Amino acid sequence: MNQKHLIYKIYSEKTINRIENKIKLLGVNCEYNSIDLLNYRLLISIAIFAIFLIFSDKGYIFGPIFTLLFYFASEYLVLDYQIKKRAKKLEDEAVFFFEVLNLSLESGRNLKAALDMTTHNIDNEISLEFKKTLNEVKLGKSFTESLNSMKERIPSDAINNILLSLTQSSIFGNSITETLTNQLDFLREKKLLDIKAEITKLPTKISVISVIFFIPLILLLILSPVIIEFLSK
Repeated sequence: MNQKHLIYKIYSEKTINRIENKIKLLGVNCEYNSIDLLNYRLLISIAIFAIFLIFSDKGYIFGPIFTLLFYFASEYLVLDYQIKKRAKKLEDEAVFFFEVLNLSLESGRNLKAALDMTTHNIDNEISLEFKKTLNEVKLGKSFTESLNSMKERIPSDAINNILLSLTQSSIFGNSITETLTNQLDFLREKKLLDIKAEITKLPTKISVISVIFFIPLILLLILSPVIIEFLSK
């Protein structure tokens, strides 16, 4: 209790909850601990500041700058960036997963049986999340509560909309197949738009690469006779 009280003196409850919510979005296989992450970030920040202060003549200037850069960038790299990557991966997997689920539902199975069969035949990250949800139901948690818990682990609004539809179907007993078909169309359209967005970025990326690598080489080739002549004198 005293240790917990001390932790809340160092970090606000809001900060701890924010980190814990982000860790949940990294999925069931994530083994991060919010307090450990915050402690590591704090200790490394202190170490960076001390190293600049001790070994650099201008450490009092560079120390705070690099310490703050690390402090804020570390959360983005360790959590936010990984969450963004995971959201894209889940959306890529979701199309095939929910197509199979929809076929299972159309064959006459109820929602739980269809999910059980789909997770049994598909091995990917979104399937793993549903396996955890079904295991929670077996351990006594209601299906609705388990789906709501799963939403806290999914960083994609598109997939969470499907989970909301599954939750409503579980509560009211209405058919989910038509809604699921519409959600799948949305996911396909979103995936297509993401691909188009990546294609539109290619000219800019190529231009940057050209400026950094090719233009200096071309200049070197053009100026090489002058450089050789200058060096030979």
